[in-house]
Amino acid sequence: MNRIRNFLMGAACLISMAASAQWQWTDKDGRKVFSDRAPPADILEKNILKRPGGRGATARPTEASAVAGVAMAASAPQGAASAPKLSGVDKDLTEKKKKTEEAEALKRKAEEERVAKAKVENCTRAKQAKAGFDSGVRIARTNDKGEREVMDEVARTTEVKRIQSIIDADCK
Repeated sequence: MNRIRNFLMGAACLISMAASAQWQWTDKDGRKVFSDRAPPADILEKNILKRPGGRGATARPTEASAVAGVAMAASAPQGAASAPKLSGVDKDLTEKKKKTEEAEALKRKAEEERVAKAKVENCTRAKQAKAGFDSGVRIARTNDKGEREVMDEVARTTEVKRIQSIIDADCK
């Protein structure tokens, strides 16, 4: 039992030491970049947010070593110069974010179309109802008791105002 506990404690220490050997800096676009390698020479000292701590950590290249590195890179074959550069941006995450935004845009558009269709239907029904009220024909409704009753002038005027407000809102 003690062996297992000691093994787990040792593994936890190794993992924490590996995690502490991380560089963190802000690139020229203002994005945070995390890496186990030192930042490029064009990153300003003030933009370095975190350095690996502890003994024997990889140090940031000095001016002299950076110049030597540039001289060596100039004499190196073209294959090494065309190696992909790491930008610190996760392409999968960017693509997922883009797909999510597109899906949300489609949902918003579908909802807007549904609302527009409902407004057109409400407008059509309101215009038909107003035409019936404007014709002067007696209109009957069913009351709460289930009895049929003819609308008086006050009820007609109130209903015409309600219908007109629907027309004003939905028939644009």
